[in-house]
Amino acid sequence: MTEPAAVKAALKTQAVETPSWAYGNSGTRFKVFAQAGVPRDPFEKLDEAAKVHEFTGVAPTVALHIPWDRVEDYSALAEHAQERGVRVGAINSNTFQDDDYKLGSVCHPDATVRRKAVDHLLECVDIMDATGSRDLKLWFADGTNYPGQDDIRARQDRLAEGLAEVYERLGEGQRMLLEYKLFEPAFYTTDVPDWGTAYAHCLKLGERAQVVVDTGHHAPGTNIEFIVATLLREGKLGGFDFNSRFYADDDLMVGAADPFQLFRIMYEVVRGSGFSSDVAFMLDQCHNIEAKIPAIIRSVTNVQEATAKALLVDGAALAAAQADGDVLEANSVLMDAYNTDVRPLLREVREEMGLDPEPMKAYRACGWAEKVVAERVGGQQAGWGA
Repeated sequence: MTEPAAVKAALKTQAVETPSWAYGNSGTRFKVFAQAGVPRDPFEKLDEAAKVHEFTGVAPTVALHIPWDRVEDYSALAEHAQERGVRVGAINSNTFQDDDYKLGSVCHPDATVRRKAVDHLLECVDIMDATGSRDLKLWFADGTNYPGQDDIRARQDRLAEGLAEVYERLGEGQRMLLEYKLFEPAFYTTDVPDWGTAYAHCLKLGERAQVVVDTGHHAPGTNIEFIVATLLREGKLGGFDFNSRFYADDDLMVGAADPFQLFRIMYEVVRGSGFSSDVAFMLDQCHNIEAKIPAIIRSVTNVQEATAKALLVDGAALAAAQADGDVLEANSVLMDAYNTDVRPLLREVREEMGLDPEPMKAYRACGWAEKVVAERVGGQQAGWGA
């Protein structure tokens, strides 16, 4: 069994990136329920993210989404983040909310539309330069709804061409993270539908192109930890978009639907040295009926708990059982770690970091929610697509 001191030391180095859009009003295609005190601009989103980091100690970066977080001065936005004790994280592009992209963006049959999409991606790299961001995260809604609608192979050629241009624009120390999704909004073919397609493009691009695994973007029953293990083995796992799903891309709080799956994923991350590498642990969630900051705090602590359990797996005992072909013993080693109550351990970690051992209770007692409800009157609330 891994020594608790080593587990605590590892947990203190963990970082979970929170998404700016999760602090705004977001929901499903049916309804977005507005909440009082929601941020009205990207600066106020960073203020919210800073509160999550203040009480968890492990959420130092904030992902931005362009154009949702577009501002006139990105250097000023980055400075604002730094003043609040956080930093700008991944820059997420958006090539799915413009009428021109009805038939695709970088894969569109019209070269004019492809040019517009690639120019937007290049703009995102400019924003990375201004904010000091390391990662450009790309997800494309591109695809087709009907057989024969477009040439499948030609669309892959267009995708490769666009990605190559953007990859060449990356600066020193910057990365391209390519995300995949099984379906939606395209239903017949999706141009980046699985990890294999994303991996193939990243492999051709170079070492600074990495694959992002969104835990909600798979078919039911997919063994996500196998994908994680394989990408780690190939040195191509760039990061996660953590969330939970019951049916499809539900974007619920990570660990809410299947905490055992989250543990299995994190075990493969620990096993593959991904925890101590450049793998980015990001949240990509939609908080429609629950309060924003408490939901994100809960999500961060869920990741912490799964990570702590993964770190507690007795590697030597597991390897011995596997070598002996002792199926039940090997499974028991994993289950012993998973069934461990790590909450006391995490309370100790937080106390040693100078934090309140109960971040949710501490946040609720600080009065921030009441303060922003009173102050943020007027203006336009930030929301999905705004």
